[in-house]
Amino acid sequence: MGDAAALGNLARPAGFEPTTLGFGGQYSDPLSYGRFQDKIMPLYHPGAGPRRPHGVNLLFIIDPPEGLKAYKDTTVSMMRAAQRRGHQVHVCTQDALAWHAGPVNARAVHIALTDNDEDWYRRDGSAERALKDFGAVLMRKDPPFDMEYVASTWLLSEAERQGARVFNAPQALRDLNEKFAIAEFAALTVPALVTRDMALLQAFIDEHGDTILKPLAGMGGAGIFRVRRDDPNRNVIVETLAAHGAVSVMAQRFIPEITEGDKRIILIEGRPAPYVLARIPKAGETRGNLAVGGKGVAQPLSARDRQIAEAMGPALAARGILFAGLDVIGNWLTEVNVTSPTCFREIQDLTGYDAAAVFVEALEARVAR
Repeated sequence: MGDAAALGNLARPAGFEPTTLGFGGQYSDPLSYGRFQDKIMPLYHPGAGPRRPHGVNLLFIIDPPEGLKAYKDTTVSMMRAAQRRGHQVHVCTQDALAWHAGPVNARAVHIALTDNDEDWYRRDGSAERALKDFGAVLMRKDPPFDMEYVASTWLLSEAERQGARVFNAPQALRDLNEKFAIAEFAALTVPALVTRDMALLQAFIDEHGDTILKPLAGMGGAGIFRVRRDDPNRNVIVETLAAHGAVSVMAQRFIPEITEGDKRIILIEGRPAPYVLARIPKAGETRGNLAVGGKGVAQPLSARDRQIAEAMGPALAARGILFAGLDVIGNWLTEVNVTSPTCFREIQDLTGYDAAAVFVEALEARVAR
């Protein structure tokens, strides 16, 4: 699917040849096709191999599909992997969720996925349906984690009470702020502070000399500042981020190993993938996010990466976090991404490791319980 060359800011390790890994291995069984034979991605032929359970209706709650970039989008990779394994894919946006003295419903669109990143899906009708009637519901709406996002998790929690299977679990989405979640694993992190008190933020900068300040609800590197003790703009940065004391901000001690990359560790059902995506900042930047020009380099999971993943994985899985993305700089955990973590496609393009297939198999195992 796609071409790593289309992702010009990605690179595989020198001499590395892609292989397809994962619980299910490469899809090589006889294939049949859906109703759009010339365009739709292949489905498993009935009886072509073990899969559990068969033909589940899956609902993905997503951002507007016309805005998704299929050549790199993790949710699209998930949906393609699910279709390959014989499942039916439905999508809706947040505004399609509703409750009216009964089941939580969604106006969902059934789609068939293609292998063309420029024209990646076909609509195949829509219907209003109770969330509990889907085999699984996957919340894949991107941040910001605002009150509308919180309202969606309330609806999803009610749907869970009614019998829906929701991933990641809505309570965990509410409880685990992606920046502040490191507090639970403080031994794995550098010194950090969360406050709206500007005097405390200024004292933290004075104490550590070189710091990172960021909003609690952002994504993709937005609103992140490196602030040194002698920075002439430090006051205005603190005032702007904290809105003169009205908004809480996270401060962390700067980690100089950012030059080696901001590593994304993929956790599926609490277990780490064998590769990470190190996002290397471009010249003059301290942010490695791909969204701001970072270069993605695939690397094997290091011993320290594994230690961090194994320390956190069981606790996250126990809360209903089927898929998390841990951000690690040097030897230190910096963020815990649970809303709509990414990097499946980049890692697959660079290494052949099919994280989407592993994810769908883990989802199947959860649904079969």
